[in-house]
Amino acid sequence: MSAELIAETDRLTIREMDSAKDAEFIFALLNSPKFIEFIGDRGVRSVDEAAKFIDDRYRRSYRDHGFGLYTVEVKTSSTPVGVCGFVKRDSLPGPDLGFAFLPLYEGKGFGTESARAVLNYGREKLKFTRVLAITTLNNEASRNLLSKIGFVFESKLQTETETLNLFSIDLNS
Repeated sequence: MSAELIAETDRLTIREMDSAKDAEFIFALLNSPKFIEFIGDRGVRSVDEAAKFIDDRYRRSYRDHGFGLYTVEVKTSSTPVGVCGFVKRDSLPGPDLGFAFLPLYEGKGFGTESARAVLNYGREKLKFTRVLAITTLNNEASRNLLSKIGFVFESKLQTETETLNLFSIDLNS
């Protein structure tokens, strides 16, 4: 299984996930306190389950939709620090920008840097003209990041289980 390169920035490499290479990192990320609080508990309780989750969710999205969430690595060390990419949700009419970072790497600008690179990939390679994003009502850090990169608040979005903030960005402007 090859992990296709999606984008590079001065500090980061953004690539498709690889279950053999990324399982330990994804296990740590999915079980980090902020991931569970703001995104949800994915029920991944071992590195082996993380490898299966990568194949069943992330790599399947690449196959089914042509995009997904990607591993964000520090270029100089190849250390995975987070994920950033696009999610296809049945409840939304377009691709949804998603991102999450390990606690040690929050607040270092990696979210902003990777999101800008991924949006450029979405515009240039995937031909997206509009991208959505959702946050929980209390996720101020994600709201701030979205605002910083040009997303605008559209509305509250009521799901079966919660109310979310819905944002969008026009990639043609």
